[in-house]
Amino acid sequence: MSDYTTPHRDSAAVVTVDAQRDYVEQDSPVKSAGCSSVVEPLGRLVQGMRERGAPVFHLVRFYWPDGSNVDLCRRQAVEEGMRVLMPGSQGAELVSGIAPDNAPRLDPHLLIEGQAQELGPRDRAIYKPRWGGFYGTCLDAELRRAGIDTLIIAGWNFATSGRATLLEASERDYRIVLVPDACASVTDEAQLELGRVGVHLKPVEQCLNWADGGRRENGGA
Repeated sequence: MSDYTTPHRDSAAVVTVDAQRDYVEQDSPVKSAGCSSVVEPLGRLVQGMRERGAPVFHLVRFYWPDGSNVDLCRRQAVEEGMRVLMPGSQGAELVSGIAPDNAPRLDPHLLIEGQAQELGPRDRAIYKPRWGGFYGTCLDAELRRAGIDTLIIAGWNFATSGRATLLEASERDYRIVLVPDACASVTDEAQLELGRVGVHLKPVEQCLNWADGGRRENGGA
């Protein structure tokens, strides 16, 4: 691929998309088997990259009970009583193993006001009002401030939030890595399409090896 799209390991950050409990809890109306299947690899990716010094940004959603901040496709359901991603609820929290140890609970009021919340030395949460992580958020400003030019994207529901976040990142000239085995619902067709627009595909172990500079592949050299 072109040098313009080659990811830079020394200026990379992980971006998790919607990795919240309501998408995997048994009794949730938005539970997804695809999300449940990537909890473990997503946790390995986040923890592994965190140990290697990469910042981690967690994109999250909240739905007010009156539906006023909900996407149009779900607004009526929330207005009529569907309770998911409620601010302050357990279901709106990050799934176990994604946030750093001893992280505080998400602060929906701080986040909905547009501020990033510090969850640990390298972790921040950011609320996004719609599918994409850059729309109406402080994500771009936070990344630029940290000197980040490469995003490692993983998390839930690639067909909606994951894809939108990736395309918005591309529009802002970020170098992009998608981790397909730590991202729910990435089809083979989608992977082919992404390769054509300069996105690099790296499964979890390959991504961690890349972050190590390929040392494991090269016998520790």
